[in-house]
Amino acid sequence: MELNLSFVFVFVSLSFFSFLHSAFARGGLQSYHTFVSPEVLENGTYNGHTRRLFLKDQSRRSVDVAKGYMTNSDLEAAVKAFGKRCSNISRIYSIGRSVNGVPLWVIEISDKPGVEEAEPAFKYIGNVHGDEPVGRELLMLLANWICDNYLKDPLATLIVESTHLHILPTMNPDGFSLRQRGNANNVDLNRNFPDQFFSMNNDAFAREPETRAIMEWSSQIHFTASASLHGGALVANYPWDGTQDKRREYNACPDDETFRFLASVYSRSHYNMSLSSDYPGGITNGALWYPIYGGMQDWNYIHGGCFELTLEISDDKWPPANELTTLWKYNRMSMLNLVLSLVQTGIHGRIFSSDSGGPLPGFITIKGINYTVKTSRIFADYHRMLTPGGRYKVMATVPGYGSKTTNVWLEEAAMTVDFVLDPEATPKGNLLRSACECNCGSLSRRIKYNLSKQRQLGPKRPVAL
Repeated sequence: MELNLSFVFVFVSLSFFSFLHSAFARGGLQSYHTFVSPEVLENGTYNGHTRRLFLKDQSRRSVDVAKGYMTNSDLEAAVKAFGKRCSNISRIYSIGRSVNGVPLWVIEISDKPGVEEAEPAFKYIGNVHGDEPVGRELLMLLANWICDNYLKDPLATLIVESTHLHILPTMNPDGFSLRQRGNANNVDLNRNFPDQFFSMNNDAFAREPETRAIMEWSSQIHFTASASLHGGALVANYPWDGTQDKRREYNACPDDETFRFLASVYSRSHYNMSLSSDYPGGITNGALWYPIYGGMQDWNYIHGGCFELTLEISDDKWPPANELTTLWKYNRMSMLNLVLSLVQTGIHGRIFSSDSGGPLPGFITIKGINYTVKTSRIFADYHRMLTPGGRYKVMATVPGYGSKTTNVWLEEAAMTVDFVLDPEATPKGNLLRSACECNCGSLSRRIKYNLSKQRQLGPKRPVAL
C-alpha cells in the first residue's frame, strides 16, 4: 500500500495537561485571557511610579546593605554545592567571566542535563544591574526548590522532565561587589546590546565581557523564552523597549498579544503584581513605560529567537535581607508558571523529510505575524509561543523543499504539529534528494522512530489538510 505523505501530523495535547491545569497557579490559564489593551495602557497611570532604579547607586549609601546577601564567593560555593547535591538533574557550567574575572556560573536543570533534546529551553538571568540583587537570591531558591520537589510536586517534575531550564544567578558580579548599577567599567549592561532603532554597540570587541558572554550563550543554546530579574518596581515588562523617535509611547512588537499573555502569566501568578494601581494588570510595554536602547530584552527577540520579559520583582532595588523569604513566597509561583508556559501553551513540533524520514532544520511562520522561528539544528524541533484561544495558519519552510501550511485552533492546552515536507523538483524534473536515499518501505518506521525521540505533549489526533 502506498504511503500518503502529503499531510501534516497534528497532535493535540489533552489529558497530559489536565492534571497540571488544576495545579497551575491562580486558576489556570483561563485567568490570563483578560488582557489590558494597548489603548488602555497608553492612557494608564504610569506617571506615579517612575522607576526607583533611576536612583543612582542608592545601595552605596550604606555599607550594611549587603548583610544577609550571598557574596560572590558565597554564591559560587552555593552553585557548586547545588551541582553536587542535585547532580542527577543538573549540570554546572560557566559562560565566561566578568571584567574582574569572576566566573558567570549557570545551573542547568533537566532530567538529561547537557544533552540536546527536542524540548524547549528557558533561561533566567539575575543581577543584571549590580545594585539589584534580589534576583540572584531568588534564582538559587528556585533551583533548590525544584531539586527538593522533583518527583514530589507536579510542577517541579514537569519542568525537569519536559524542559531545559538554565539559571544564571548573576550577570553582573562586579557591580554587586561595588554596589553599583553598572559593571566594573561602570557600564549599564542593559544598554550594551545591539539596538534595532539606532546604530550602537555594533562593535563586538567594544562590548563588555558580560554582554558578549550572554550573546555567545544565546547563539549556542536554542532558547525559546527567557526573563531577567530586576528591582525598583513591581511589573512585568515586554517589548518593544524603544521607539524610532525616542518618544514615550506604546510600541508593539509583532508578537505583542503573546507577550502580553506571557507577562500576565507572571503578574497574575504573583501575590500582588497584577493588583498594581500604577501598571494595569501589573504589566507594561517597555516603550510606554520609558524607552531604553541597547537593551537585552529586544535583542533576544530579534537576534536570539527568544521571547524575553524584563521582570521587576521588588519595589526596593536592594531590600533588607530579612525580606527575601517574603519576596520568594510572592514570586515563586510566577517563576514556575513562566517556565511552564513553554509546555503548557503554544505550538510545538518537528519538521521531517518525506524523502528520508529524518529531521529537516527549517523555519516556522504564522500568517499575520511578522516573525520567524527557527527549528533546532539537530532535531528540527520548534516551540512557537502563541496566545491561547486563537486560530493560526502555521507554515513550515525548508530550502529545497515544498512548504506546508495548516490551520490550527489553539485552545488552552499546547498542541503538537509535525510537518513532513517533500523535496522540490529540479529543472530537469528530478527530485532533490536528501542525504539519505528514500526507502519508502521503511519511511513510516523512520518517522515513528524520530517522533519517539520527542516527548509528546499529549495524545495524538491526526488532522488531514
